[in-house]
Amino acid sequence: MMPIQLTIFSIIIYVLESLIIIVQSGLTVAVLFREWVHFKRLSPVEMILISLGVSHFCLQWASMLYNFCVYTRPDEIFWTLSLIWDLSNSFSFWLTSLLAAFYCIKSSSITHPVFRWLRWKISKLVPWLILGSLLISGVTVIPSAVRNNIQMEVITLDHSPRNSTLLARLKVSEQYFYKPLKMVGMAVPFLLFLVSIIVLIASLVQHWEQMQQYNTSTSSMRAQSIALRSLTIFFILSTSYFLIVLLSIIGNIFDKKTWFWFWEAVTYGVICIHSTSMLLSSPTLKKALKIQC
Repeated sequence: MMPIQLTIFSIIIYVLESLIIIVQSGLTVAVLFREWVHFKRLSPVEMILISLGVSHFCLQWASMLYNFCVYTRPDEIFWTLSLIWDLSNSFSFWLTSLLAAFYCIKSSSITHPVFRWLRWKISKLVPWLILGSLLISGVTVIPSAVRNNIQMEVITLDHSPRNSTLLARLKVSEQYFYKPLKMVGMAVPFLLFLVSIIVLIASLVQHWEQMQQYNTSTSSMRAQSIALRSLTIFFILSTSYFLIVLLSIIGNIFDKKTWFWFWEAVTYGVICIHSTSMLLSSPTLKKALKIQC
């Protein structure tokens, strides 16, 4: 049983983290949208960042409304919020993987013809890849929609003879349909992210060793070191979030009801740090942040 003081503290931390994520996401979208209005163009990385900003904004609002409403009183509109959360979460995973793949293709030292072709084409493909990520995320939400529909029928037919049949269907779909498909939907973009980051880090390490061998200038070495450190942090944060969401889907390791708010604080703490690192990774956003501050 979690102490009441820790529960209250976790709720406060969760609310603060949510507000930070919402403000950061709103700032990212506003700055990059203004950039698009002024210059009529966005770089591929900025396209991904503005999509991530929208995704994180929707994710956090859906999380707050769902947690403070559904946790006490389930209703049809709040099941819709859970679908919005699932869609935003899946879209964020794909966008993070797309960002890692973009940097990998553009910055890695691989000279294979396929990589050379991708390096030439990837900038033009980014808008279509973002749209494709959204469509794939929509498909992965279908199991959640089926599950929510069964849950609504169970609530509507409470104390009905048909209720036990629906409950049995719900348990079967949870075990053999909903959870496996949701984990596969998360694992595919995460594996893409993992491969991209590992290839990029290996390429940067190789380049860094070559720079050491040929006594390259200190400023270049420092820039390379900063890039490696940033990639490592990006890798740790994204992997941590994937593992946290995976554990919450499995849901058999800990008592989710007792530790609900503590788990939410940990989950969105990782998102908050990840969102901050993404905000500081864009020169346009860093410049806007310096002006505002």
